[in-house]
Amino acid sequence: MGSNSPEYLPSGSDSQNDGSGGESASQIVPGEPRGPQPDAPRRRKPMWLAAPATHILVAINCAVFIAMVARGVSPISPTVDQLMNWGANSAGNVLIDGQWVRIVTAMFIHVGILHLATNMWCLWNLGLLAEPLMGSWGVLAVYVLTGAAGNLLSTCVNWLRYSDANVFPAGAGASGAVFGIAGALIVLLKSNRLPVPPIELKKLRRSVIYFAAINLFIGFSISLGTAVMGKGLSIDNYAHVGGCACGLLFAAPMVPRLGSPRPAFNLRLRIAVGMIVGILVLFGFFLVQLPPQN
Repeated sequence: MGSNSPEYLPSGSDSQNDGSGGESASQIVPGEPRGPQPDAPRRRKPMWLAAPATHILVAINCAVFIAMVARGVSPISPTVDQLMNWGANSAGNVLIDGQWVRIVTAMFIHVGILHLATNMWCLWNLGLLAEPLMGSWGVLAVYVLTGAAGNLLSTCVNWLRYSDANVFPAGAGASGAVFGIAGALIVLLKSNRLPVPPIELKKLRRSVIYFAAINLFIGFSISLGTAVMGKGLSIDNYAHVGGCACGLLFAAPMVPRLGSPRPAFNLRLRIAVGMIVGILVLFGFFLVQLPPQN
């Protein structure tokens, strides 16, 4: 019940003899595939496997924020002391106390949920665009190195501006690294190696340029308004500028992973990482030599 009887080729109609009272043609074997079969559907990879570095960076930032809130840090408006206890950047702590690790830790600390949400939204969108071009290791490298470059430039400027008063502002957030990814994309999206129609590349590149330019303008406008009114938000614009400039420089020797031979891409990525690490180390030595502004 519910099964079908086997089908056989009739022995009289379509069969042929071999001329000697031979036997009928071979029978069709029940259940045997007839004709070409379609390929089995391939399972789509989970989204995080397509861009693991982007997901990892977003997860780390969110996990740090959750840990901060769980330990009593305000999720809306944390104090300077709370931020400093968790690794925010400050020129005094770096150049006087030698706490250079803050150059890295500060890019994973955020000043409230709104600050985290806006940075993670930008990191998510730019990271998903950058990872096919730079690879997962490339995205991790550009995040850390350009974020560090932004924090180093911010440290330099704040030291020159505030060391006479010996009171330094705290800096935190992933925005320097986000601007760094944008800077790298501006360079890589200009490559003619990419298997994408040129008109589409121009649109993508233009949108990234607009993102960087508009956000830099907004940041400096807010800072100007705060300076004029004597109160308001404090934007670390020099971290943004340093991150974006470092991203442009990072991508200068690179070729996009899409459309390039893997050995060439890997070699160029190593050159880019080595070049930026060398520049950041030299800039760090320069900062150590800065005299206090008395």
